[in-house]
Amino acid sequence: MEFFLSPLIVIIIVVMFLYSAVKILKEYERGVIFMLGRFWRVKGPGLILLMPGIQKMVKVSLRTVVLDVPTQDIITKDNVSVKVSAVVYFRVIDSQKAIIEVEDYMYATSQLSQTTLRSVLGQAELDELLSARDKLNQDLQRILDRHTEPWGVKISNVEMKHVDLPQEMQRAMAKQAEAERERRAKVIHAEGEFQAAQRLADAAEIISVRPAALQLRYLQTLTEIAAEKNSTIIFPLPVDLISSLMAPRKSPEKE
Repeated sequence: MEFFLSPLIVIIIVVMFLYSAVKILKEYERGVIFMLGRFWRVKGPGLILLMPGIQKMVKVSLRTVVLDVPTQDIITKDNVSVKVSAVVYFRVIDSQKAIIEVEDYMYATSQLSQTTLRSVLGQAELDELLSARDKLNQDLQRILDRHTEPWGVKISNVEMKHVDLPQEMQRAMAKQAEAERERRAKVIHAEGEFQAAQRLADAAEIISVRPAALQLRYLQTLTEIAAEKNSTIIFPLPVDLISSLMAPRKSPEKE
């Protein structure tokens, strides 16, 4: 019985040794290796051989991580209470720092994102929060990147996802937008009236200089009325229009 157990035990020991000694890292992974508790080196990707009991490896992913920042209650600079959520894009660029300099870089980045979001947006007014989101996103990205750089973490982008306003503020903004639309409509109408009056003044000036233009306008009006209404219309003609036709012609013989 012992003859059959001994090879089995040896096989199990060999398998356990290989399992703890041989590691395979993917292309996007790196292994931070410690020897007797001290940092040794960063390896990967590919096949990694470790000395069991002496060396220990911690895997780190180099892919971009999409971190959802939970909704935060924020009071803006003009004392308006809003709820803002955001998303942070980051990745590890230094595996050694990400493991040694911070206990859990994922948790640390999440907490830092929440506090920075409340701090930065709390210094902005509501109008800026709604209209200058690109600028605020850049400010958030720059501040977060500066704080996470010692951890070997690079913040590539920060985007505010949703800004939830109180109901009374939404109604006030709707009234403001409606008033702005009415103001623009009145301005456009006034500009149209001004341009029409300007054109009429130009036309009157042309007619005053050239009386024949007024006569042509009479004839054009007659044509338009005759085309639109099937009725008899008595339209007074200026005397100047027919005076040339009623003037007596001079005889060639008298000349």
